[in-house]
Amino acid sequence: MSQSPSSPTTSTSTSTTTVSDDKTPKIPIEIVTEEEMTLIEAAFTAAAAAFAAPAAQFHRNYRSIRSITLLSKRGLSSCTATRSTDIEDSGWVVGSGSPQKNKKNKGIVSLLHQYRKARGLSVTDFTATEWCEKQMEYTLLYGKPKKTKAMQAGSARHAVLEEEVIKRVKVQAESAEDVWAIKFMNFIVGANQLLFDGLTRELPLVGFVEGVWTVGIIDEIRMPVSESTRFPILVDTKTRVRATLPSEPQRRNGRLQLMCYKYMWDSLIADRFPSQKFYEFFSLNPHQILNQEIRESTAKSGFPSETLSDVVRYFLNSCSLLPKAHDRLLLRYELQEDQTLLGEDEFAYEHDWLTDQIKSCLEFWQGKREASFPPMEERWKCRFCKFASICPTNPNSEGSPKSEEVIPPEPSQA
Repeated sequence: MSQSPSSPTTSTSTSTTTVSDDKTPKIPIEIVTEEEMTLIEAAFTAAAAAFAAPAAQFHRNYRSIRSITLLSKRGLSSCTATRSTDIEDSGWVVGSGSPQKNKKNKGIVSLLHQYRKARGLSVTDFTATEWCEKQMEYTLLYGKPKKTKAMQAGSARHAVLEEEVIKRVKVQAESAEDVWAIKFMNFIVGANQLLFDGLTRELPLVGFVEGVWTVGIIDEIRMPVSESTRFPILVDTKTRVRATLPSEPQRRNGRLQLMCYKYMWDSLIADRFPSQKFYEFFSLNPHQILNQEIRESTAKSGFPSETLSDVVRYFLNSCSLLPKAHDRLLLRYELQEDQTLLGEDEFAYEHDWLTDQIKSCLEFWQGKREASFPPMEERWKCRFCKFASICPTNPNSEGSPKSEEVIPPEPSQA
């Protein structure tokens, strides 16, 4: 996709969307980065050395990213930006207002309804909940911890990896329907790149996960070249501050992330995307005419579309052409300093284990039970948690976290 010379200047990342015309209401859209998972990596780096598994446990028989020959770069559309937010929650917007959070409703209204109403969960929500439900609860109440240098370095590394195969194109969006259209456009173009070039990155996903609308961004997808049956391999790259491999809880959390992606990918491939429910949940008008720049971009990309429903129809057609994801998934660990490959964790997809984890997380989000704490053998996590001073596990807990340690929470999309 390309951009017309007269298009206004926009940010170069898949980011928040606003309209340049002051007469048009601004719609806050959340961006796509790798911040949340990097946060987990960065926050617990100090404990990694003591809990790291031997390098021999990791499989190193997968090709390095640098060994892949890139045949071409795909154009990735992005929106204008107003603020920085979470990773996978990004760009998944609704067409209605956004009421303020009400902490007094805790225990009466579920966290899912209070903080993710008409917005859905993200894969990051699942992984952060699995890491520590109490920390997830405090993050919703008080805001997420501020970005560290390690997080910034991790985000920068992912931007470099993305640029190896993606050429970002700035596209103006004027409505929630425009933003969703851009996300589906990026999926279509990325899927084509995977089929023709064998590699794509930063592919957006949306779908049902155990009855809950969920969004995510797949870091990397590779198409095997040596196998007779070509099933895409889902890959995620984690950066490490020190030259040590992660602890088992960190590896488990990364595995959960990739398994969620495969679950969502396979559901889309199996034609399990209820379009009408999608429009209703996110308060979207499928027949609204997209802005001219988006219509021109879709035409140049080979799938001319006038409305959001047109783009969704092409999106579903693209899904029908793709095979299911490979049952083997791959986590890569790199040293932040020089991108040295520390190890690769190749593991099998476990559907039963995944659904058990998701259902457990949803019990927490849906208010069916109180937030739980990590098991005793994983309480070392608490030493690096910004909310440790107020957590019930701390006998010297205080009333609230220090303001300089967290970013204030923002209104929920509703």
